[in-house]
Amino acid sequence: MNPHASWHEEQRSAYLYRACATAERDTRLGELFQRLAGEAEAQAAIWRAHLTSKGEAPPGPFVPDARTRLVARLVAALGPRRLRGVLAAMKVRGMSAYDGALPEDGHARPAAGAGLEHRHRSLGGGGNLRAAVFGINDGLVSNASLILGIAGATADAKVVFVTGVAGLAAGAFSMAAGEYVSVRSQRELYERQIALERDELARYPEAEAQELALIYAAKGVPEKQAAQLARRIVADPKHALDTLAREELGLDPAALGSPWGAATSSFAAFAVGALVPLAPYVLLRGGNPLPWAVGATAVALFGIGALLSLFTGRGALFSGLRMLAIGGAAALVTHAVGRLAGTVIG
Repeated sequence: MNPHASWHEEQRSAYLYRACATAERDTRLGELFQRLAGEAEAQAAIWRAHLTSKGEAPPGPFVPDARTRLVARLVAALGPRRLRGVLAAMKVRGMSAYDGALPEDGHARPAAGAGLEHRHRSLGGGGNLRAAVFGINDGLVSNASLILGIAGATADAKVVFVTGVAGLAAGAFSMAAGEYVSVRSQRELYERQIALERDELARYPEAEAQELALIYAAKGVPEKQAAQLARRIVADPKHALDTLAREELGLDPAALGSPWGAATSSFAAFAVGALVPLAPYVLLRGGNPLPWAVGATAVALFGIGALLSLFTGRGALFSGLRMLAIGGAAALVTHAVGRLAGTVIG
């Protein structure tokens, strides 16, 4: 690692720690950030001494760059909690302190993600099933609204069919691309930060243990027990990196998936939903497929709403009717806009 870059990174961390301490209303967390700022400056001093010992000119006074100043202003305006993902990406530790204290057994509790997750995964428990349901719902509402909008402008079933196919392809690829970038960015953040942690753990393990102890103490663990726990964790390199990623950076390695896998599942879920209103235009030869598309969409909307009741605890009937009302309103408004546009153009 470049000693000059490492010195600058530690000084930047200290600068942002102090910004967090100033903005944090919780006195306990404010004190944590102040102490972490001191630890970062101590590590910067180690890098400075390393440069001096090699006969190189020591770095001058630290001057924060534009990005660092911008993040500090955002922290002052919004608070550290809302900027956890940004701060973690800039090597500001202690974000997992917002997750509360450790369990009684003393084991590190998985922290929340870095804030770069896709909106479907950020909704909490439920895992892959929940993400799939929301992906299908996106495809269903989006393509049904598109098809009804075009059907309002023209009675030509071929035009509506082509539009529906285009909507399915565009939406599915858009969702897949967004999911790929989201997961890839999260993984790149983790890989970069874990590489930095690995290097620092090898160079000054005592300083890393002290930082970890401060975070545990901020979570309510007695200081003596926090120090013992931190030293025990750092002494075991096999598990130390995973714990440091969770507790210092707020990253959960277990939450990272395959970018291609996430993109593929997102594409498939959206496509399945988008096929529902499109299917009558594929299966029916002659006649008017629109009523069948409306009926299939209504049934699917109710079914998805009822399925979501598994995650919300509300009644299946209520959830199904609510989803039907929301999706139906979106489709009706789009249909009305299509009719108006068709009248104006015609």
